[in-house]
Amino acid sequence: MTSLPSMIGGLEPQAAFNENLHARAGALRDEVFGQKVFVRGVVEVSNFCRENCSYCGMRRDNRSLDRYRLTLDSLRTLIQEGIPGIVTDLNIQTGEDIVGIREIVLPLIEYLRQETDLGISVCLGTLEPKIYDELKQAGASYYIIKMETGNPRHYREIQAPGTFEERLEAIHYLARTGWAVSSGFILGLPGQTREQIDETLDLMSELPLAGSSVSPFIAGEQTPLSGNPAGDLETTLDCIARMRLRNPSYIIPAVSALNLVGNNGYVRALKAGANLATINLTPSSNRADYVLYKRDRFIMHEARVKKAVEEAGCTTSSQSISKTWADFQNGNGQP
Repeated sequence: MTSLPSMIGGLEPQAAFNENLHARAGALRDEVFGQKVFVRGVVEVSNFCRENCSYCGMRRDNRSLDRYRLTLDSLRTLIQEGIPGIVTDLNIQTGEDIVGIREIVLPLIEYLRQETDLGISVCLGTLEPKIYDELKQAGASYYIIKMETGNPRHYREIQAPGTFEERLEAIHYLARTGWAVSSGFILGLPGQTREQIDETLDLMSELPLAGSSVSPFIAGEQTPLSGNPAGDLETTLDCIARMRLRNPSYIIPAVSALNLVGNNGYVRALKAGANLATINLTPSSNRADYVLYKRDRFIMHEARVKKAVEEAGCTTSSQSISKTWADFQNGNGQP
């Protein structure tokens, strides 16, 4: 793979975007997915976390958060009152919170499976294989588990969850037991090098994945990395495009943080080959305490997602990610 022409983390950012690279990636996405962008809702069920990642505002040592777990009744009400019609999938997300998984996530998945036809994805961290199996049996089919960096030494330095090897083992177990797995990394983490970015993109292509993401680093206010510069937008977009060109069938999200590091970053990610948008459905009273980076988040609601998809020259998919990926695995054409 061609090395990235620029980097972040103390190196010069890229001066101008690679228009041809982005156009080729967008065209490939259109060829494979027919200009369709999936729209997934996300509910951030709990901000309790047993991990202490240096880049995440929900790290266990952050005492400034009001920790919460949404109740199952409130989540049922949220679903009954209506999820935006363009949403085909629901992502259930928590910190690494075993209590929340047992008491809320598992029964919520069972409820969703009985009452809706939504595709169900989860982002719950590194767990015991038995819990992965229970989640799948309950009705989830898509597991999001980020590597954050593809370099083992860098992984240790940023205090990412557990060990690099445990994370890889989890991805392989999930894929082996029938999950569609999505991973991803953070662009611009302190100490990151050009070589590590290339190494990470290689890893994202080698793993048994259905999708992957690239998110720009944003320094969390209540983390050891507070005060470090944000990841470079142009380099992030280049990574999205490179990922698409190497992995035509991947589900690649445009992440809301892109709008915090540069003008129109979300739309530009869709033009550079991303094919997933996310609407935040977490109750507004809890959003501020689901702190991946800063409390002042850029929230993508239905109107913003519709506008971004239209500006990118795309349309929303009427079929869920889960159904699309299952069709692909069963040999029913491209995803």
